Amino acid sequence: QVHLVDSGGGLVQAGDSLRLSCVASGRTFKMGWFRQAPGKEREFVAAIYWSGGSTRYDDSVKGRFAISGNSAKNTVYLQMNSLKPEDTAVYYCAAALRYGAYEYWGQGTQVTVSS
Repeated sequence: QVHLVDSGGGLVQAGDSLRLSCVASGRTFKMGWFRQAPGKEREFVAAIYWSGGSTRYDDSVKGRFAISGNSAKNTVYLQMNSLKPEDTAVYYCAAALRYGAYEYWGQGTQVTVSS
């Protein structure tokens, strides 16, 4: 069992930046970020695989968002730059202990981008 605590959301203007953080209570195989906007399904944003440090991004955030972290501290970050109103959503940290589906989820942190 892994417990995730995510934080760092807030209200910003278009073009601003925010950094989200997530701390896991134990070691994981991969960690990622998802988001869910009102009336929409939860969607993948970014992921990092601790073995080798490879990363993945949804096309909608490539070049604007950057995922990073410290596997020894079980911590992952999502640096969000050039934020757009369409980035407004609740952002969830997720983790998996092995390759495959994410098993554990944070409580979510609200990101609101005003135009």
